Amino acid sequence: MSANPEGRRTDPSLRPTSISVLVVAGLASAAVGWLVLSFTYSRLPALPWTPVFVLAVLAVAEGLLAQNTSARIQRKPGALPVQPLMVARYVALAKASSLVGAIFAGFSAGLLGWLLLEPTDAAREDVPATAGGLVAALALIGAALWLERSCRVPEQPDRQDDDSDRPSGRR
Repeated sequence: MSANPEGRRTDPSLRPTSISVLVVAGLASAAVGWLVLSFTYSRLPALPWTPVFVLAVLAVAEGLLAQNTSARIQRKPGALPVQPLMVARYVALAKASSLVGAIFAGFSAGLLGWLLLEPTDAAREDVPATAGGLVAALALIGAALWLERSCRVPEQPDRQDDDSDRPSGRR
């Protein structure tokens, strides 16, 4: 482990997902969604429901995985132990899913904002699918953050400094 001049660690480490990164990604994609729709809406077909279903299924799957992983890491009765490599994969999935969810939520929010201001019947017909996409994306973000949190190893209570743990002859 090395340290920089300020005394902070410089070795690579995995940090929890930053909420600010998710917010910035969401705001940027909202702006892109608004701009794309404002220039291309008249040439687009009706917005599909498929992304809503895909995001909702992913959110449910990650929620169930978070619940299962949490029980396994906390070693609750009846829960099988979890392999460390699987936990690393779950964290990678959670980090990626939260970012994808933030981008999709922002994009959907941009679309929804534009559609709500558009006075046409076609825009009103696209509002439910867009709102559903926003809700499903927010659910995916929540499930992904829960999965990431579930993968944390619980803190161990501090061990007392007693002489029984030390080898004899060394003090």
